[in-house]
Amino acid sequence: MAIEGKTTDKANTRIRLGMVGGGSGAFIGGVHRMAARLDNRFDLVAGALSSTPEKSLASGRELGLDPERCYGSFEEMAEKEALREDGIKAVAIVTPNHVHYPAAKAFLERGIHVICDKPLTSNLEDAKKLKDVADKADALFILTHNYTGYPMVRHARELVETGALGNIRLVQMEYPQDWLAEPLEQTGAKQAVWRTDPAQSGVGGSTGDIGTHAYNLGCFISRLEADELAADVHTFVESRRLDDNAHVMLRFKPKDGKQSAKGLLWCSQVAVGHENGLKVRVYGDKAGIEWTQADPNYLWFTKLGEPKQLITRGGAGTGAAASRVTRIPSGHPEGYLEAFATIYTEAAHAIEARRTGSELDKAVTYPTVDDGVKGVAFVEACVASSERNGVWIKMKN
Repeated sequence: MAIEGKTTDKANTRIRLGMVGGGSGAFIGGVHRMAARLDNRFDLVAGALSSTPEKSLASGRELGLDPERCYGSFEEMAEKEALREDGIKAVAIVTPNHVHYPAAKAFLERGIHVICDKPLTSNLEDAKKLKDVADKADALFILTHNYTGYPMVRHARELVETGALGNIRLVQMEYPQDWLAEPLEQTGAKQAVWRTDPAQSGVGGSTGDIGTHAYNLGCFISRLEADELAADVHTFVESRRLDDNAHVMLRFKPKDGKQSAKGLLWCSQVAVGHENGLKVRVYGDKAGIEWTQADPNYLWFTKLGEPKQLITRGGAGTGAAASRVTRIPSGHPEGYLEAFATIYTEAAHAIEARRTGSELDKAVTYPTVDDGVKGVAFVEACVASSERNGVWIKMKN
């Protein structure tokens, strides 16, 4: 099957990439490296991969990096790579949340493009400061809300944009997991320790880690922006310092003079039996859609009064938005890594357009620093609302 507008373009020179964080034992660093290489658009050539020079060097050697480009800190890496003739053109930041702002700032101010893991920062003050830096920088900022890279998520968004659902009334988002149903952080497990530490993660636990994903995805598909929310944020595991479950009601800003849509979001890391249950439903006055991350190659579309229709990735009925980020024929599943790679490849398109001074294809879509600010504002609003027994809180994007 020929795919029009396919994202893979091996004719382009690969972009020299650095990485901050993501050393030995770090799950998300490996994901970023695989995503960056999948469409052959990036080469990892440098890194400040760990919290000490010794660990960074050891991790770099494991990855085959030049020892001279295995740095002891992101500050050293930003300074030295900016001076090299063959220095990095982009950097992936895959650290705990509290490092995102200073690391991104260091590279943006030197004209190096930033591809940063979510959430944007550990607090809203830093998020807004980072937006100011990014807006002034001669470099791009890309946030890896990777679920927006799935082809059927792109198709869902296209259905909303073309009016197939009519006026949007309801947006339901959920992201349940069970991996923190017990106090895993007390065992020293690296991924649990920093995610449950307010100093590293920020004020949100499950709200920041996975709630921001669900919130971003609901807004991405529906094309709506939240105006206010009311939340019940709770910590079930005794002695845990951050939330592990949240129920959130949302009121979206009216669009085109229409009635305001309503939203409902549930995120949990103590929902026993759920591995990674991200799901989004959007309902308009003409039709509804449902997408589940565990079965991502399928999208349910139902017109009012008609039978449910199953739309498959690469199959009949998918539009241009999904086709341009589809790599293989229908019936051959694409999943998490491919969706993550889509964000990297969209970033590559944008970086290449910036380098050549050419106009960027309007179809290229990726999460920005503005999306990141909205995510951190969502987390802080959830916590603030819950502390006041669930009162409605205006978003401070």
